[in-house]
Amino acid sequence: MIKQFTALCLLLICVSRAGAQATYPDNSLPGDTPQIFARGILTDGLANRDFTISPKGDEIFFTVQHLRFASFILRVAKVNEVWGKPEMAPFSGVFADLEATFSADGNTIFFVSNRPLKGDRPKDYDIWKVSRGADGKWGAPVNLGPTVNTDKNEYYPSIAKNGNLYFTVEASYGKGGEDIVVCKKTADGYAAPESLPETINSKTGEFNAFVDPDEQFIIFSAESRPGRVGSGDLYMSKKNNAGNWQPARQLPVPINSTGLDYCPYVTADKKYLIFTSNRLRKEWDSDKAVTYDEMKNLITEPGNGLDDIYWVKFNPDW
Repeated sequence: MIKQFTALCLLLICVSRAGAQATYPDNSLPGDTPQIFARGILTDGLANRDFTISPKGDEIFFTVQHLRFASFILRVAKVNEVWGKPEMAPFSGVFADLEATFSADGNTIFFVSNRPLKGDRPKDYDIWKVSRGADGKWGAPVNLGPTVNTDKNEYYPSIAKNGNLYFTVEASYGKGGEDIVVCKKTADGYAAPESLPETINSKTGEFNAFVDPDEQFIIFSAESRPGRVGSGDLYMSKKNNAGNWQPARQLPVPINSTGLDYCPYVTADKKYLIFTSNRLRKEWDSDKAVTYDEMKNLITEPGNGLDDIYWVKFNPDW
């Protein structure tokens, strides 16, 4: 009987763990139609964009920008299962910082910044990293160095489990405009960047790619492609059994909109796609006269044409 009881307890623990879900600062889970993510917390009418969540599910980082291109990374922490309010990330607040993403173990954050290598004069945008110390606090940012960073702007890092680093750059060796490239992880750093194949990159420009940690799919934005819906649409490419990237397919409407849709992120359980869009609320299409209060709401609330964070149920068959 004791053995049977022990086995039952172990079974219940396994089932409980298997059924556990990450929690977010938003209790309204999305379906097949994109909806505002964490209204009033991460999405509040400011220009809020990009998203990453720690593997433990207890830290979120996202970016808030201003029209004069001030750019800051904000942090939202969960303590005792309760999400707090946004605060400035401990490594941000002086220079233009954006596009944070976690490493697979959650102990390193990669992000983009124009902070100087020396002195106090900002430079072009590079990829930096910051690591968590033994005390649990984030340390000082470190530039990834000249193999990764150039005199061009590098944007939107995405890290695979094996350490391969994907990002956006306007590369002389690329296919045209901005390309998505990969620096493969080596024993002592990174190999030289390689532009991803024509099944992903084109002459018109691709940017801001999220790479599946197992490198089985990639979601990115592209502009000026035939059949485009907006100024930037989301596309997905998958690998075949031979390990080759297949021709990218445009994600469906209403995920893509007449606005700019970019900064994709797929949650670790592959249940949700979180992304940025500057789409307008449908109320902007009305030809009815509005009151002062209605006008103020249109201008200051999400859906006002600034960047907002959305989420939608992820479909691996897109």
